[in-house]
Amino acid sequence: VQLAESGGGLAQPGGSLRLSCAASGFTFGSYTMGWAREAPGKRIEWVSIIDSGGRDTFYSNAVKGRFTISRDNAKNTVYLQMNSLKLEDSAMYYCAKGNRKDLGYNEWDDWGQGTQVTVSS
Repeated sequence: VQLAESGGGLAQPGGSLRLSCAASGFTFGSYTMGWAREAPGKRIEWVSIIDSGGRDTFYSNAVKGRFTISRDNAKNTVYLQMNSLKLEDSAMYYCAKGNRKDLGYNEWDDWGQGTQVTVSS
């Protein structure tokens, strides 16, 4: 399993970024995928999760209404569109693979290397 995040960078408050996670080494369309983030001195936090078919999603309260998760199973890629960015969104963002098709209890054994998002004026 390989997960490669991209799209991070520097954004101003109120700005937007789109993260991508290119997956390989497994049947992408059969598994739930998720995005989590880790800021310095804080615990890792789940941001958003999407089921295998892209129909069911989860968002943390911190990002609900601002971030949108999506996936393209033909391209083996999951996305995180981040709008209305806030200073507190600054973190390393990781893509992860679940072990189920649905949003039930997943185990997350495969993670990418992460992409840094910095929100600053």
